[in-house]
Amino acid sequence: MANEARMWGRYAELRPAALAEIRQRAAAAYLPWGALAWHGPHLPLGLEGTVAEVVAERAAQRTGGVLLPTTWWPAGGLPHPDSLAPSPAVTGALWDELLGGLAGNGWRVAAIISGAYHPGHDLALMDAAERAITRHGILTLAVPPLALVDEEMLDHAGLWESSLLMALRPGQVEVDALGSAPPNPAESGVVGRDPRGTASASIGNRALGLGIERIAAAVGQLLAEGSPAPLHALYARRRERYQALIERHAGDYEAITAAWWAALSRTPAPDR
Repeated sequence: MANEARMWGRYAELRPAALAEIRQRAAAAYLPWGALAWHGPHLPLGLEGTVAEVVAERAAQRTGGVLLPTTWWPAGGLPHPDSLAPSPAVTGALWDELLGGLAGNGWRVAAIISGAYHPGHDLALMDAAERAITRHGILTLAVPPLALVDEEMLDHAGLWESSLLMALRPGQVEVDALGSAPPNPAESGVVGRDPRGTASASIGNRALGLGIERIAAAVGQLLAEGSPAPLHALYARRRERYQALIERHAGDYEAITAAWWAALSRTPAPDR
């Protein structure tokens, strides 16, 4: 088991006695969550899971706990044929089962590090986290890797996502594939700052360090204090940015994502 002093390990590689010892010392379970989603011509479809796994693993090394295998199924997805995603209802049911099972086995804190980021997925994940808190008493932190640093860093295929992957898998990033035209999300996948001439491995490494630090601190606080209050406050604050979409589409998370993407791409959203 890696890093004995901090008592962490990979769930899939642990024997029962080692798993029980970690749970006794640091009852935190990290769940890296990704997607197989189109990110334009310059990035691979699985970058979100790659980033989430690294962030979750390094945070687990700081706080102790276990790292579950990376999961690749978001709650819905962007309207592109290369994106593979079940519905929010299917993914929500999966979260409910996983978090209920972890709580039943004695884990006190769950941290879902969600590289996948769009409004429908984000909202469905926060709903699942709060259901787990209410139903099972497991303190569930569910955030994108950089959400606790600055919400403005949550982009799609832009400066921040490109920089994160440059820091981790530089050979998988080809910014020149974007060409020279101004990026339109429908063609480039870029939501946020243009990565051309701005994204770099050094920026990615600094952002990763901050994201890991904030997540580890939040999990450590949850383990130490055992209060759900900071989580409820976090989710209330994060939902505010989606309030107009929530009111317009009455909690239909697939419609919310479609409307968000259509507005960015200047294309009409499908009727629902």
